[in-house]
Amino acid sequence: MSNSVEDARMHVADNRPPVPLTGRDGGGDDPNVLQRMASDPMASVWVSASAGAGKTKVLSDRVLRQMLSGTEPHRILCLTFTKAAAAEMANRVNERLGRWATMDDADLQRDLAELAGTAPGADETRRARRLFASVLDAPGGMKIQTIHAFCQSLLRRFPLEAGLAPHFEIMDDRTAAETMADTQEEVLAYARSGQDPILADALSVVTGQVREGAFGDVMRDLARERGRLKRMLDFHHGRDRMCDAVYKSLGVAPGQTADMMLRAALSDGAFDRDGLMMALAALEAGTKTDKDRVPALAQFLEKTDIDARIAVFSDYRSVFFTASTGAPRAKLITKKAGENHPAGADALEQECARLVELEKNRKAAMLAESTTALICMGEAMLARYARKKALHAWLDYDDLILNSVRLLEQQAGMAGWVLFKLDEGLEHILIDEAQDTNPDQWKVVQILAEEFFNDASQHEDKPRTIFAVGDAKQSIYSFQRADPEKFAEMRRHFARRAAEIEAEWREVPMNISFRSTDAVLGVVDKVFAGPIARQGVGDEGRDVAHQAFRQGHAGRIELWPPVAPLAREEQEPWTPPTKIVRLDDPEIRLARVIAGHIRHAIDRGEVLPSRGRPVRAGDFMILVRRRTAFVDEVVKALKERNVPVAGVDRMEITEQLAVMDLIAFGRFLLMTDDDLNLATLLKSPIIGFSEDQLFHLAHNRKRTLWHALRERAGDDPVFARAYGFLARWLGRVDYERPFELYGELLGGRGEGARGVRARLVGRLGIEANDPIDEFLNLAMNYEAEHAPTLQGFLHWLMAGDAEIKRDLEQSGRDEVRIMTVHGAKGLQAPIVFLPDTLQVPTQAPNLFWQDGDQLMFWLPRVALENDRVKLLRDDIALKRDQEYNRLLYVALTRAEDRLYICGWQGQKTPPEHCWYNLCEAALRELASPDDMDFGTLSPSGWQGKGFVWETKQVVEPKLDKGVSGMAADGADALKDDGGMRKLIRAVAPEEVFPPRPLAPSRPLEDEPSVQSPLGGDQGQSFKRGILIHKLLELLPDLSRDRRFDAAERFLGQPVHGLEPDQQFEIANETLAIFGNPDFAPIFGPASRAEVPLVGIVGGDVVSAQIDRLVITRDEVMIVDYKTNRPPPRDVAQTPMAYRRQMAIYRDALTQMYPDKTIRCHILWTNGPWMVELPESLMRL
Repeated sequence: MSNSVEDARMHVADNRPPVPLTGRDGGGDDPNVLQRMASDPMASVWVSASAGAGKTKVLSDRVLRQMLSGTEPHRILCLTFTKAAAAEMANRVNERLGRWATMDDADLQRDLAELAGTAPGADETRRARRLFASVLDAPGGMKIQTIHAFCQSLLRRFPLEAGLAPHFEIMDDRTAAETMADTQEEVLAYARSGQDPILADALSVVTGQVREGAFGDVMRDLARERGRLKRMLDFHHGRDRMCDAVYKSLGVAPGQTADMMLRAALSDGAFDRDGLMMALAALEAGTKTDKDRVPALAQFLEKTDIDARIAVFSDYRSVFFTASTGAPRAKLITKKAGENHPAGADALEQECARLVELEKNRKAAMLAESTTALICMGEAMLARYARKKALHAWLDYDDLILNSVRLLEQQAGMAGWVLFKLDEGLEHILIDEAQDTNPDQWKVVQILAEEFFNDASQHEDKPRTIFAVGDAKQSIYSFQRADPEKFAEMRRHFARRAAEIEAEWREVPMNISFRSTDAVLGVVDKVFAGPIARQGVGDEGRDVAHQAFRQGHAGRIELWPPVAPLAREEQEPWTPPTKIVRLDDPEIRLARVIAGHIRHAIDRGEVLPSRGRPVRAGDFMILVRRRTAFVDEVVKALKERNVPVAGVDRMEITEQLAVMDLIAFGRFLLMTDDDLNLATLLKSPIIGFSEDQLFHLAHNRKRTLWHALRERAGDDPVFARAYGFLARWLGRVDYERPFELYGELLGGRGEGARGVRARLVGRLGIEANDPIDEFLNLAMNYEAEHAPTLQGFLHWLMAGDAEIKRDLEQSGRDEVRIMTVHGAKGLQAPIVFLPDTLQVPTQAPNLFWQDGDQLMFWLPRVALENDRVKLLRDDIALKRDQEYNRLLYVALTRAEDRLYICGWQGQKTPPEHCWYNLCEAALRELASPDDMDFGTLSPSGWQGKGFVWETKQVVEPKLDKGVSGMAADGADALKDDGGMRKLIRAVAPEEVFPPRPLAPSRPLEDEPSVQSPLGGDQGQSFKRGILIHKLLELLPDLSRDRRFDAAERFLGQPVHGLEPDQQFEIANETLAIFGNPDFAPIFGPASRAEVPLVGIVGGDVVSAQIDRLVITRDEVMIVDYKTNRPPPRDVAQTPMAYRRQMAIYRDALTQMYPDKTIRCHILWTNGPWMVELPESLMRL
């Protein structure tokens, strides 16, 4: 699956595609050239990388080349979108560096030449060997992390400057949601109390504008956008100013209400009474239609005070507006009546225009009043939420970004000082998935990078650079405020800043896909060449065009006819729900056909030509837009056909059967008299009753089910075991914590507890392990924040909406994967199904955010919509549809070899811009029509006309890793029964322990015995050695005049139990080593402690930690501490184990520093005594 892309990238030079490729920026037909241009450490680069173009390889290559050019690892900051991406990239870099440390010279030079495109020099080769150790020794390691992790580390270093508690903690999503829910309840209670009149009025307005049950949805929507609202409140410097800005933007005077406007409009002199009297006369002389409007107009004109006019205003309004739509009437008076009474007709027209303007202004006033009321509620929630966070020293993820921006913006030059304190500054910034970076995150990057352009003259020989890689076509995280327009804006910004200082700037397009076949990419290009599909997908209007690296590989795309709904049979009234089986529902039929297709392909050994092997379950990926009931139907259909399926990538924890059984167990312990819950528990795998056993126990019972089980425990051994098991746990519920209770139930002590997890997994399948593990994690998390009671835990669990995010890619099991398109981003599969193609997103928000003016509008009813909000709604709909198109691009490009596009219809005609129609329009021009019959795959199948486009395999298939050798031999061995028996009975080869190259170096001979801490001096010598070792680690970093005082303070701690004269003696003896002129350089400012060493000596891997190392112009000095081992009387009596160990260190360092003298020392802390091992002792 995912290996094919990496394999292709690793063999670019050896497997050049026969069709010439072109690169817009001079890459020619060689993708290596494009990748090297992008990874050049001397240039700032902006890469637009299409799906499957190898952006992760370019990122890791650039990091490697930057370190090879002399940049220290901790001066490189690489920001990724997810923790998984950060881990993958760090693993790639470390794996490459590990290979460099152990390669022979020829292979290393070849690898370096392939990386940079030029032959490496001797210095570069030596530097490559040392990089792995440098990375291990870098302060805090390589900075490959998410933007949130970087901001967290930034604030950890400067909490006081950022105005934070130094011990702050990061809230997880569950804690943040709980805290916000508590905050909402407290704010509502406070508002209802009336202690704050403004808040009480705001609550009254908000509750008056929403229908029953919708209030909670509004508050949840507001809480979800709390970070956005906080930024706007900060921008306007508070609630009142933001409310005034809302009124001003809507053209309403602050504080003016719709009622005030109506009263003013109905006051004497506000309308033309005389004109309306003439209009009344005109209507009375008109037709029946005209006369029908006379009573309402006459009634209004009869009223002499405002309140009376308001009471009849609704009827009066009907004279001018239609009752059905509320729009102004096309004709206020019939033509003849108007001609006979022109003054009356004019008066009606003028009054209608006045009322239209009044309606417009009243809508604006109601919209402003509703919005400002919600802003007041939101501001109160944010203030209380902030207090709660401050009380516990909590930060949420928005706080990390906002506080970091505020820290860096505090004053001119602050960013430079902060960066200098952060490991003395950054030299290179790399941003992965740049199209998914939101504006606030870009602000952090922008401030960090600004130092590169402000102080460029000091770095002319070694420029500091910024690098970003992304793809606007794959920007699908608008709900996290990512915007492809911001991606383009930041590219222009950094290009302009680079031009200002005349720095090298490159924009490198990478459209050569290593992932998909030419057939798949041809369909992708054709789909997005259409006028509808290309909206929002092309990079600044450019055509979507890919070039396939996998030329000559077979590909197949099928567009199935959609499943149409069948006519439903009328059900008899009061038909039991158990008898209504919707097997004819179109989504169920499609799920069964997809499952049948996969089962059929596996059973008949359908070959995947590009791999040269039959298809497996793990080759299939089913992608959906949203997790709906269709997903459950697909899982069910696959399991019915015994197709291995990994389930879905996310699942609600409380909806999983294993968790439901565990909850039933807990509820029984709390309330034994709940018969339905106990019956559920008895039928679950935890107890394992059959239907007959449960009926036998429950039927004709006199009291509760638990009482019946207790009474009949002596009648049946099954009942006895169940009663004994449950009774034992009942006695423990009052004093055991939830995690301890469930931990022991699932795998702890006691005969009855063993096998509960096994029974659950045995009944529900191996995938039940994930929800069980997450259930235990939640129990532990609950105990960390709440009183650890079982009842509290179960209530907390059911009240939340905890989800399990499952990493289906890393499961290692050969199973069908069912994922959302968002979850599949960055993944791939040989065969992809797209079943969710005929439905489109239609939801519209009630909260409208205008980021330009930093304003929010709340539209409680569509009737209040005005032109400003309509523009915002239209813009949101446009961006929603554009992201829908980009989501299709991501979905199509997950396929490596085959793509099946299908879908089910509802009762309504699918919209023109649905995925299915966009793909059908493209395939009509490319593919051949085909009559398809799915009746052979499932009884639920259907017939219809579809399209098929297929390309043949014309090159040698690329076998999966490990298949060409070992798997082929294994296949031959299995051809007969004898081969099978031989394979089963064969003894496995002995494994290397520990596995190379991770094996730490260890002496080949036995070491001298460690001195006993219980020696004749009551362990004083043992303790002395440990303390001296520790002092030798700590003191060298201090100045000479501070060492003795620091040693006294350390040795004077009560935990050491030393007398004053003992403290003085140990301190003096340790400092005497520093004062020895022969050894002083080893502990000088240029020395380093705990230096990692990796290399190969004599074919063996060396991985060690050197206690002390100093490198000068002419020599390298090593010190290895030996603690609590008896020192020899003479250096010549140094044990062979230590001599051999030091010789290995010397040989490894000689490879790195061939032009320097290597001097080796051993420091025996029991003396303390330090000696240099002469060369003659290390000749082995």
